[in-house]
Amino acid sequence: MPWNISASGSRTAAALAAVASLTLALSGCSSYEATSPRDARSHPAEGARAEAAPVDCEQARCIALTFDAGPGKDTARLLDTLKREKVPATFFLLGKNHVVKHPDLVRRMAREGHEIANHTWTHKRLTDLDADGVREELSRTQDAIAEITGREPTLMRPPQGRTDDTVAAVSRELGLAQILWSATAKDYSTTDSALIERRILDQAGRDGIILLHDIYDGTVPAVPGIIRKLKKRGYTFVTVPQLLAPGRAEPGTVYKP
Repeated sequence: MPWNISASGSRTAAALAAVASLTLALSGCSSYEATSPRDARSHPAEGARAEAAPVDCEQARCIALTFDAGPGKDTARLLDTLKREKVPATFFLLGKNHVVKHPDLVRRMAREGHEIANHTWTHKRLTDLDADGVREELSRTQDAIAEITGREPTLMRPPQGRTDDTVAAVSRELGLAQILWSATAKDYSTTDSALIERRILDQAGRDGIILLHDIYDGTVPAVPGIIRKLKKRGYTFVTVPQLLAPGRAEPGTVYKP
């Protein structure tokens, strides 16, 4: 009887481990060490040139607004809102069917002071690729953005937040820091702008990085309310490099609030 109990317990433990492993895989989590914005500010790399920040985020309640997977049909309207509200944002752009399709929008982002970053060429999960595959996904977008703006990005966001040692090594090689997030509306799953706004407001916090997508119908209409209400709470909007200043995003490193 004791053997039966032990065997049952072992089977239960194995089943729970399998469920945990599956849950981890489905959630998009990967094994990595992350640096917070505060840590980046507190320990700038020796000799590194820091981003010139318009505000001291050690004193102000800073938050970074970021958009993935564009440009798209609503991006011009989003840029109008950001210009009117005097809010800088960070855009993690997709190469194929986005950067190459909307070069004028990419140029406008750069001209209006937004940070332009890399979100791969085709949105493949980088952890499913070997080093050459990761390099192709990132370098093609680097080249496309540089051809349009004259400057290669220094930041990237791995699709679904999935990263590993191979992704880090290739990112380091290409001069790209990895930027994750602290607040997401899961706007890919809803067109309800009020719900998108509420989800972001519920998750917003100091030194936060907000993840939205300017390619989904409900997102851009939610942005004015998000900006207005976060300003009312005393937040100052900055780009991701400004959030890390006087630190500097180090290639290969994962940054997450």
